[in-house]
This record gives sequence, C-alpha cells and structure tokens, in this order.
Amino acid sequence: MSDALNALVDLLALEPLEENLFRGRSQDLGLPQLFGGQVLGQALSAATHTVSAERRVHSLHGYFLRPGDAQMPVVYQVDAVRDGASFTTRRITAIQKGRPIFFCSASFHGEETSIAHQPRMPEVTPPECPEESDAGVTRFPGHPIEFRHLEDSAEPGQPARKRLWFRLAGELPDDPALHRYLLAYSSDFNLLTTSLVPHDLVFGDPRLQIASLDHALWFHHDVKVNDWLLYDMDSPWAGGARGFARGSIYDRDGRLVASSAQEGLTRLHEAPR
Repeated sequence: MSDALNALVDLLALEPLEENLFRGRSQDLGLPQLFGGQVLGQALSAATHTVSAERRVHSLHGYFLRPGDAQMPVVYQVDAVRDGASFTTRRITAIQKGRPIFFCSASFHGEETSIAHQPRMPEVTPPECPEESDAGVTRFPGHPIEFRHLEDSAEPGQPARKRLWFRLAGELPDDPALHRYLLAYSSDFNLLTTSLVPHDLVFGDPRLQIASLDHALWFHHDVKVNDWLLYDMDSPWAGGARGFARGSIYDRDGRLVASSAQEGLTRLHEAPR
C-alpha cells in the first residue's frame, strides 16, 4: 500500500479499550470540523468487531450531533442491540470530551439468495478517458482518494445532479469488511454539495454554512474501493436552510454496490461570515 492509503487503513483500525469500547485516532483534512466520513468509517469498524465474520453490514443510519475536533481521538461505544437468527443489530455512539458527537445503527446479515433487480448504470465517460471529461483527476494533498468529476447539471424542475468516479489509489488486502469501512468513509465526500449545484454555490463559499446532519448507507454487494466506482448523486429538494441528496454507487461492471442518502445544513448568509 502507498503511505497515504496505509495511513487511512490504520485510521480505521481501532484500539480496543474494553468490551464493546474502542478508540480511534483523528485525521485533520483542514475542514472546520472533523470529517464526517471518518466517524462513519470508524463507527462501522467498531460495530464490525463485535459481529461474527459470517455476517456483513448491509445498512447504516446515523446522525451527526456536534462538530468533532480533528485534534482529538474519538471513543466508540457499541451497544449489542440484537443477535437474531438472520440479522445482527448494533448501536454505536462516537464520543469526544465526554459528549456524543455522532450515533448510528448498523444492521448485519448473512449471505442469502433470492429475487434481485437494480437500475441500469448511467452511460458516462469511462474513468480512463480524462481528455473527454470536464476535469481530470483531483486529489487531496497527501490523501489516497482520487476523484474524476464528470458533470454537474441542474435543469429546471429536475433534481440537481453530480456524477463522478472515485477510488482509493493503491493495493488493499482482500478483506470485504475493510472495503466497507473505506466505502463508508468515502461516501461522505461530495454528496451534500450536490444540493448546491442549482444555486451557483460551491463548498468553501464564505457566505455558506454547511454541515452534514445525518447519513444513511446501504451496502448491496462486496466492493473493491481501490478500483474506480461511479457515484451518481442527485438532490431533489433544498429548503429551510437544509439540503437533501441521494447517491447510487456502481462498480465499473455496472453493479449497484451501494446507495446513500444525506440531509445537511445549507445556511446561506447574505454577507460573508
């Protein structure tokens, strides 16, 4: 693995403190608060460590309660809500300075075969063709995630749309649980900002106060996050200083591997704050 990818994997490998109690280091991405994807990935890592390996997470639903501090570790408390015949449920609370900053529920399920369907993946420019896309690969300095933005659109009366390819560049162990942690981490990038597209606003605008309020993620298949994944996002609604966005994540073979949804604060001030 590259140094940057290895550091991200280590970030999601928590320190056990006591039964159902874990501690994770924090990552400073230069944001005003702790990156929400970090607590999503670490909370899922904490829950998975309390569940038998035969069951894999299929859904996660969480709320961001307070801004996290990127200079402090986060403690994760896992509540073993239920271990049923088919499903396992966990509740996870992320704590800093003695107060919860995030909590979520996660459900785990063993492999079964039954009915199946999915939408067709949109026809988009492949990730290997940067010369035909609107922009090339973009990266955070010193971070392994890569984005290839395809298009933003906002037609009157239609949901705002944002599409991009993303991957975590480098070699990773063939561990389905690890790839799910990393997908949870990555799913928080770009989703809420889809609600800004019709309003000629971008993340970082000094008039804008933006923060994730909740996050939902459904895992449909095993996934390889170090290969390109298409994130197809739309925002059907914004109002009352909140924006709502949905996402579908496809692998390069066209399989719908995950779905996401998020509501967030999108408060616009008339003058820069």
